[in-house]
Amino acid sequence: MKKDLRIKSQVFDDPKRAPNRAMLRAVGVTDEDFKKPMVGIASTWSEVTPCNMHIDGLARSAKEGAQEAGAVPLIFNTITVSDGISMGTEGMRFSLPSRDVIADSIETVVGAENLDGYVAIGGCDKNIPGCMISIARSEVPAVFVYGGTISPGFRNGDKLDIVSVFEGVGKHNNGDISDDELHGIECHACPGAGSCGGMYTANTMATAVEALGMSLPGSSSNPAESTYKEEDCRKAGQAVYQLLEKGIYPKDIMTKEAFENAITVVMALGGSTNAVLHLLAIAHSIGVDVSLDDFNRIQKEVPHIADLKPSGKYVMQDLHNVGGVPAVMKLLLEAEYLHGDCLTVTGKTLAENLAEASSLEEGQEIILPFEKPYRETGPLVILKGNLAPRGAVAKVSGVKVKRHTGPARVFDTEEEATEAVMNNEINEGDVLVIRYEGPKGGPGMPEMLSISAILVGKGLGEKVALLTDGRFSGGTHGLVVGHIAPEAQVGGPIALLEEGDLVTIDSDLQQISMDVSEEELKTRRKNWTAPPLYSKGVLGKYAHNVSCSSLGAVTDKFDE
Repeated sequence: MKKDLRIKSQVFDDPKRAPNRAMLRAVGVTDEDFKKPMVGIASTWSEVTPCNMHIDGLARSAKEGAQEAGAVPLIFNTITVSDGISMGTEGMRFSLPSRDVIADSIETVVGAENLDGYVAIGGCDKNIPGCMISIARSEVPAVFVYGGTISPGFRNGDKLDIVSVFEGVGKHNNGDISDDELHGIECHACPGAGSCGGMYTANTMATAVEALGMSLPGSSSNPAESTYKEEDCRKAGQAVYQLLEKGIYPKDIMTKEAFENAITVVMALGGSTNAVLHLLAIAHSIGVDVSLDDFNRIQKEVPHIADLKPSGKYVMQDLHNVGGVPAVMKLLLEAEYLHGDCLTVTGKTLAENLAEASSLEEGQEIILPFEKPYRETGPLVILKGNLAPRGAVAKVSGVKVKRHTGPARVFDTEEEATEAVMNNEINEGDVLVIRYEGPKGGPGMPEMLSISAILVGKGLGEKVALLTDGRFSGGTHGLVVGHIAPEAQVGGPIALLEEGDLVTIDSDLQQISMDVSEEELKTRRKNWTAPPLYSKGVLGKYAHNVSCSSLGAVTDKFDE
């Protein structure tokens, strides 16, 4: 007798569930189907961003794979928002909260519909951690599939991406390029479907999920517009059925060692600062103890070996062409940087998967040898000090400046700071501080790619330090520090900083401090009053429930 693979949908067998079955018959479920596991296909398809505009087709491929394997697949949707489109506007405040809306909505459908497992397909930045948080909570077998990277744009022989346009704004403001040149860059940077092409947040998180063991080998580097990506989805549908057969759940895969693998690969490839925030949140959801200390420890052990944007010159499609993420992981495993015995969604261990992977293409220049790395330690550095007692995150790949001391130029909004930069009011040596942009204060912890890219475009990327309790895009590079905690809204030291105070950032010593005495800080604190907390709609709910960025900015209960 064939094993019953249903976990939750057995509830429909009861005679009292005849009305429930009647509803399911309307969407095509038959008597025979009621004996099979019901598998959801969580699609983030949307026309509001190129990252997700092709995912409807990918969802159908996943559905076909699940059906071929023997499941009853049902497609459902959730939201996405585009960080690239909302960047620098009020809309960016909705970006990080969308991660939780996505997680909540997928968990809601999986729970309400009594699904036995699911495939989650994500594209833009917050889709990936949102899908993974839901997978961690839902307690049924699941596989994540990345919608894939966009192809690079080309103009006059140069490769372009979305960051090229943001930096072009700074060059244009500086008078270095014309209106026509900026328009030309704008028109050629994003040639089709897929997520931003460098080692930015989407590609970083897709890579982390593959290293975590929750997506199929190669899924993170296969391009969006390719037969590889369609096959990823078909195989993911089949893989969920196989996980049901083997009784493998997310908690069996997402262990502490698996998270260490994910952090290791992010460090090696020079990933986004957002990986810190998202991996902390995913670990919290699955009940695994991961903290900033783990990032700090692994950063010291793992070299940065990838010449990938934003600090390098290549994009994810280039990496795909020379072997992709599996080839990099194979290299890391051979050098004993990874835990090879971790279970994955293939039902095999990481080492077993990588034994079948190809090695990096001979003569390739994207991944550097361990003896000549891009940087001897990881590029995501955790800083602490009297300005950030609970930590801050800096990405130092490609940054030659190890220590910077300068006067604080303090702004309570990104808009005011941007205006000052565009009006040439920020000078070399300054420390540009943007506060009240944290999880609660933003609310929503908006990214600062727009202003950081303008600084780079104006030639100030390593001449002005940019600090914030908000976030930075994976596309940001330069002398920047984000996630300063505690944030200004809750009275963190950044709220007490005043114009002209000397601030020091030292990446070697991993310190961030202000030259202000404890006595003076006590006096300032007595005169400080917290601004009213935002209280309307989704941002209000978020502001009142979100935790500190050092804990992953999660919205479910967290014992701090």
